[in-house]
Amino acid sequence: MRQYKYFVLTLTIVAIDQAVKLLVHYNMTMGPAGEINLLGEWFKLHYVLNRGMAFGLSFGAGYGKLALTVFRLLAILFIAYGLFRLTKTKYHAGLLWCIAAILGGAIGNLVDSVFYGALLDNAPYNSITPWFHGQVIDMLYFDFWEGYLPDWFPLWGGKKVALLPIFNMADVAILVGVLGILVFQKTFFRQAESRLTQV
Repeated sequence: MRQYKYFVLTLTIVAIDQAVKLLVHYNMTMGPAGEINLLGEWFKLHYVLNRGMAFGLSFGAGYGKLALTVFRLLAILFIAYGLFRLTKTKYHAGLLWCIAAILGGAIGNLVDSVFYGALLDNAPYNSITPWFHGQVIDMLYFDFWEGYLPDWFPLWGGKKVALLPIFNMADVAILVGVLGILVFQKTFFRQAESRLTQV
């Protein structure tokens, strides 16, 4: 029974993430016209669609997007299986909470990719099918700076970019989980090391 509490966190993150995304989709206009200031001019709700990779990178709307979505699904299955196995060991509970948060965030964004193209009709126009080609809904925006990068700049050259990307609740969960593991890794893995030396 001990292991299921971590999956409760995962499911809670998915539920919150999806609720926020659907509220934004059905109640906001995309782009600057629908922007809502939350904290002055620097933290806003700003509805955009992301084809699915971090920082606006894309594999395209055809088989590249399909491959990316399938890869994400396999990664999530691997993480879920790993979390389930780790809950049966004596690893630090903090590590398990962090992995559960990462899993919840990953599932939240996968739901968009798998279903939203068909259910919310947000697949790019040249997609081979709306299923598995949905665009991820992003809305949280720290508006510190945005402008155009010169053409010679790798990947984003010649495009309008923001200092920080627009993100969603799933991204927050992933970031918190990863940062938690990085910051507390010595604490998390000390128990495992001591167990190995006792064998």
